Amino acid sequence: MIQGPPKIAKFDSFSWDCNKSCKVCTFNQDGKLFAWCNGEVINIVSTADCKLLHTFDLPKVVAFEFSPKSTILATWQSYTTGKDGAAGVPNLQLYDLKTGKCVKSFIQKKMENWRPHWSDDEKICARNVNNEVHFFETNNFDTIANKLHLQKVSNFELSPGEHPCKVAVYVPGSKGAPSFVRLYQYPNFTGPHSALANKSFFKADRVTMLWNSKATAVLVTASTDVDKTGASYYGEQTLHYIAVNGESAVVQLPKNGPIYDVVWNKNATEFCVVYGFMPAKATIFNLKCDPIFDFGTGPRNAAFYSPQGHILVLAGFGNLRGQMEVWDMKNYKLISKPTASDATFFSWCPNGEHIVTATCSPRLRVGNGYKIWHYTGSILYKYDVPNNTELWQVCWQPFVNGVFPAKPIIYQPVPGEIPAEENKPAQAYRPPALRNKPVTSYKLHEEEPPQSTKPSSTDKPMSKTALKNQKKREAKKASKQEAKADDPSDESVLQLGENIAPTSVTTGDPETDKKIKNLKKKLKAIEQLKELQASGKTLEKNQVIYPPKCSMAVQ
Repeated sequence: MIQGPPKIAKFDSFSWDCNKSCKVCTFNQDGKLFAWCNGEVINIVSTADCKLLHTFDLPKVVAFEFSPKSTILATWQSYTTGKDGAAGVPNLQLYDLKTGKCVKSFIQKKMENWRPHWSDDEKICARNVNNEVHFFETNNFDTIANKLHLQKVSNFELSPGEHPCKVAVYVPGSKGAPSFVRLYQYPNFTGPHSALANKSFFKADRVTMLWNSKATAVLVTASTDVDKTGASYYGEQTLHYIAVNGESAVVQLPKNGPIYDVVWNKNATEFCVVYGFMPAKATIFNLKCDPIFDFGTGPRNAAFYSPQGHILVLAGFGNLRGQMEVWDMKNYKLISKPTASDATFFSWCPNGEHIVTATCSPRLRVGNGYKIWHYTGSILYKYDVPNNTELWQVCWQPFVNGVFPAKPIIYQPVPGEIPAEENKPAQAYRPPALRNKPVTSYKLHEEEPPQSTKPSSTDKPMSKTALKNQKKREAKKASKQEAKADDPSDESVLQLGENIAPTSVTTGDPETDKKIKNLKKKLKAIEQLKELQASGKTLEKNQVIYPPKCSMAVQ
């Protein structure tokens, strides 16, 4: 069933589609078109007046997508072969939305990476075909304009933004050779120096490549299916940074464990990583891969920047309780800490003020519904689907960039129509023998508080000459201290011998402390012999003629 948004008058004319086979829907990039498939046909309507524009007879379609400028509708359905093993019919189809006709069909056996990749201006469209990336220009799919051929190319990503377009390609390693990611600028694919950047690495069965909004750098999350050390059930992950100017680095994460999420800020100058064994850490890094701010540890596995980049939500969904942390990214201050129990979906509204969380099928088939929140933690709207009904998808209507500028952040919760959920503290089980005894607090993990990791502004970087002179001074000082410790006639040692203090003196050097301790013992023996001699007791001959060697040091 397709349902319109709540309490918005202009969508009152939208007629509900009550077919229970409705499982997929989408908007185009500017939000002016809306399409859904009900198991019989694909319908496309205008969001301005809900007028039906196109109907495509495609009952078996399970995924579809608009091109960036809404000139092409790409649809995909499961690939099937004939009973005699003959090749099946093309299952990836491209439709012209002006004429409603199919302009091209391809065979795409796997649903993974099924969709064609367009540049934002639609001048380029690319597909991965048999270890090659095929490029088409101006939506002319009858002619392959360019090919990028690398052995066993398994994944690629086009950069966002206008022309010139850049492409990141991934080639998995084989026979002891490392995997690598290379960046190219279209159409410069040939020649020994055609690549803008190259980064090779081991331990990668698959990668996820993420461009920033300005197309200046890519974050590559490399993952293995099995962690050979046995430390993690989820395999092993590493994070790599690659810039179009040729710079590359491994992002050093201070806590071991899986990498749950990596997201760029809209400003393209910083990114957030959620990583580490639970409780997980979250850290902001700059373009030099240096940490800027550490959010400490907590029950989280996802991060979501607002469309304007001024707010960050850290959340723990899936097998976690749905706790969210809303942060002001200018002042690194916590705004609110709501909880969306059993949430399987999260999305920011384009205005950067509201959030939707939902419990959807097939992840959870009970308790389906969605909630609309204000970022201060207030619940503004709540919808629970009727019994024996499933919620499959929730999505905001998108808008073009610049329609909603960032507003000043407020910390006081806005009034909500629905009271927030009260988090009842979970009580640990206590055996009957301990129920009448005092509770002893015990923490399985020590929580780390948020902290800034920026270098102090007063710590100016030292020049090479200053660093060299500082090292010389430290070495000279260390050599003097060693000479003093080895010389028994040193004044400091004499003074310690004459004035034996009852308290122990430590210098910080274990060897020096040992020498002082032995010297004190010998000096104490000399004092005891002097007292015996003064009392009239006759000393042994060797005690008079051969005093301890250190006695000369105190005379």
